[in-house]
Amino acid sequence: MAAFVARPAFPVLESLTRSYFLGHHRTALSNITQLVSSVELIIECRDYRVPLSSRNPMFEKALIGRERLMVYTKRDLAGATLDKTTMATIRKWHAPHNVMFSDIGNKSDVKKIIDYAKEAARLANNLIGSRMLIVGMPNVGKSSLLNAMRRVGINKGKAAITGGQPGVTRKIATHVKISDEPLVYLIDSPGVFVPYVPNSETMLKLALVGCVKDTIIPPVTLADYMLYQINLHDPTAYAMYSPPTNNVMDLLTATAKKTGRLARGGEPDLDATALWLINRWRNGAYGRNILDPVDEMAYIRWLEEEESAGKSNNQLKKAAKQDMLDAKKARRSAGSQPVA
Repeated sequence: MAAFVARPAFPVLESLTRSYFLGHHRTALSNITQLVSSVELIIECRDYRVPLSSRNPMFEKALIGRERLMVYTKRDLAGATLDKTTMATIRKWHAPHNVMFSDIGNKSDVKKIIDYAKEAARLANNLIGSRMLIVGMPNVGKSSLLNAMRRVGINKGKAAITGGQPGVTRKIATHVKISDEPLVYLIDSPGVFVPYVPNSETMLKLALVGCVKDTIIPPVTLADYMLYQINLHDPTAYAMYSPPTNNVMDLLTATAKKTGRLARGGEPDLDATALWLINRWRNGAYGRNILDPVDEMAYIRWLEEEESAGKSNNQLKKAAKQDMLDAKKARRSAGSQPVA
């Protein structure tokens, strides 16, 4: 029997839906822009499994000039590729902004973010307490992070409603205290999607991690992309249902029969089976990996691709490049200093 060979690439789906910019997204972006000047710190959340795809370029203009902490959430769901090299590379992307990686179930991770917020509050020295704003794409874990910071910071229960689908938070929330000394309040905000995703695979990645509702992309199509990603890393991950395959219909049919997900007449319920497999993937059942490329120049390539598609701002790209060049020069300068 011939050895299994995974698909080297996923086909471009020109007809795929690439928009999920809803009315409350537009309203939220407007409200965020108005709030920016009255907060001491912006905590921008991105999903560690899609560190590039979960970047929203609209935030670059809305948040410009404010101190920003980049928090890559759900690091536990990409644990197989969470290493020092990967983290160092992502930090270089965002220099001079600070970057942290978070698993909300890890008290140490959450405490580091709280400590950073406290230090920002002390520097601001606001007599009535500091306000900080959490922003990000839909369902990247903003509300979950807020609840974790409240739990670890002041030992209080959850204040923000969370859910497995995007759109749970639909308006700017009230202030939530996460520290008594100094006094720090967090403001949760609705996730904001981009108006249009020019790359079909980026849309599939965002859908797979749950940034868009499961009704937007056909479940079988999304399951096919999930299968493609699984096969790149470990085609034995679904061995309890099927031998390695590049045919999503074979996987769905075999899984439906083994798990009893059948429609009338005993036919496999393909959509229900696809959604079941996708939800299991989201919880790490078939591997914990990063879907985006992570190398030193991946971020610049991403910005250039955005610009070529007409969806990015050229000045922002130049600023990002300049930030990286300045950071590189600073590292070289530090390394060339004579040892005392």
